[in-house]
Amino acid sequence: MILQALTEYYQTLNRTGKVVGPGWGPVKVSYALYINSEGELERIVSVKTEQIIGKKTVLAPRIFSLPAPVKRASNISANFLCDHSGYIFGVDNKDKPKRANECFEACRELHEDILNDIETPAAKAVLSFFRKWDPEQTRDHPVVSELLPDILAGENLIFRYNGRFVHEEPEIADAWNRYYGSDGDGPRGVCLVTGELTSIESIHPAIKNVYGAQSSGAALVSFNAPAFCSYGKEQNLNAPTGKYAAFAYTSALNYLLAHKENVHRVGDCTIVCWSENGQDAYQNFFGNAFFADQSPYSEADIRSMVKKVCAGQPVIYDEEKIDSNMEFYILGLSPNAARLSVRFFLRNSFGAFMRNMQEHYDRLEIIRPSYEKYESLPVWRLLSETVNQNSRDKAASPDLAGEVLRAILNNTRYPATLLNGVELRIRAERNITRGRAAILKAYYLKNNHPDIPKEVLTVSLNPESKNVPYNLGRLFSVLEAIQSAANPGINTTIKDKYFNSASATPSAIFPTLVNLAQKHLKKLSSSNPGLVIFYNKQITELISKLGEEYPNRMNLQQQGAFQIGYYHQTQDRFEKKEEK
Repeated sequence: MILQALTEYYQTLNRTGKVVGPGWGPVKVSYALYINSEGELERIVSVKTEQIIGKKTVLAPRIFSLPAPVKRASNISANFLCDHSGYIFGVDNKDKPKRANECFEACRELHEDILNDIETPAAKAVLSFFRKWDPEQTRDHPVVSELLPDILAGENLIFRYNGRFVHEEPEIADAWNRYYGSDGDGPRGVCLVTGELTSIESIHPAIKNVYGAQSSGAALVSFNAPAFCSYGKEQNLNAPTGKYAAFAYTSALNYLLAHKENVHRVGDCTIVCWSENGQDAYQNFFGNAFFADQSPYSEADIRSMVKKVCAGQPVIYDEEKIDSNMEFYILGLSPNAARLSVRFFLRNSFGAFMRNMQEHYDRLEIIRPSYEKYESLPVWRLLSETVNQNSRDKAASPDLAGEVLRAILNNTRYPATLLNGVELRIRAERNITRGRAAILKAYYLKNNHPDIPKEVLTVSLNPESKNVPYNLGRLFSVLEAIQSAANPGINTTIKDKYFNSASATPSAIFPTLVNLAQKHLKKLSSSNPGLVIFYNKQITELISKLGEEYPNRMNLQQQGAFQIGYYHQTQDRFEKKEEK
């Protein structure tokens, strides 16, 4: 399903001219080799360009559309018209002269096979270069020696003849297309993507730009041990994919990963998405709505557009019309040594994804402090609530990230690991942030539980609720406020010492806290008697809702109600101060 969807996306990109045809692909090149009609090397010129990487402007390799490079492991396999010095010159910096010479011979043979019947001057010049070049004389060659350290560093080299890059010659390009389109010596079979009888690709092209994977690229389809193989087949013959389909799906995926503005990272998961019609507006809209990407639209505008899409109404985004019925795909990839793991692959209409996302945000909505930047909490903010922000690695658990994303986009139950992660941080830090309170509310709204009724899962304070754990949390917030009022600037409050035990064993803690509050109120009575009356009324009101005695123990769900009550009461207190 993934390969078919990517192959279809490649065909859409190819029709719109966004990617080149089969057998070609983007390649980073650093130097051009100028050769004459006799195949002699006249000079080497850098083709690097100034590019902005991060916050710096640096010289970086230029990207050319060249014959598609092969995927290498430890094998010797040459590329056509573009490669590093080991294949072009027969010399590298790996101190293996025999292997480098074998690489040069493989490269020479490849060019002989493709160009031998081509009569153009450029083709003859390239063949003359490989026939005359002596790898043993490379280091002493006057043209190469000037740039030897850079040349041996593995930079890609291309040929230039008579003021033109050789790969741009129409006859040479046609020769490569014929060579690439031929079946060769490989096995034939039915392609599992296209269903056609064709040549099967044993090693698929590499996928690049996945966070954490090898910089040289990783494999999406790969068999690297006998245990994964069957019926005596080796490598990717166990998942027979035709040469065209292998090229198409890898080209489409590399295209998506190369456009960093549409690539998102959550934990170790790299996420890409695309629409069936290939329009970038869908990707941009999804990134702005779900990941809070930078956008010319305000957050309020994005929310308004999302609601329209959810209702099936037309929306214009980036001067393109958004169709809520458009098929939309979301793919999450994680690194796995030289291979890629698929965290999730989701397919649905764009409108369905937006509706699922909107329902998630509705569940997540909770009163927010004035200093909060985001009106709606993006997914990366939620996951960060499960991580110790003082640790060196601030990334959320990879498994948790994938499970949460699937739950949101499919509108299914949130994983228990999300609740556990938040509760662990609350117990460790004794702090209920907006994100943690929002997660508790959303989790219990979606994953119903009788011990935490919906009357406490509100956006803001519900003073009418008679739920005991919820009102205990409210009471704890009031007692903390009394202590802070009686001792301005106090560094350690009852929250730092008693919060966890108060939420778990109220009967053992609250009598002590209420008695302590009376002493704080007595201290306040001389300086602010009106405040004393105000707090006494709150304590009396809340205790009246608790029954005759405090609960001995509260389970995890009841502790969640306690924590939400504490957050609601605390934010309500701050809001009232702002109004005054």
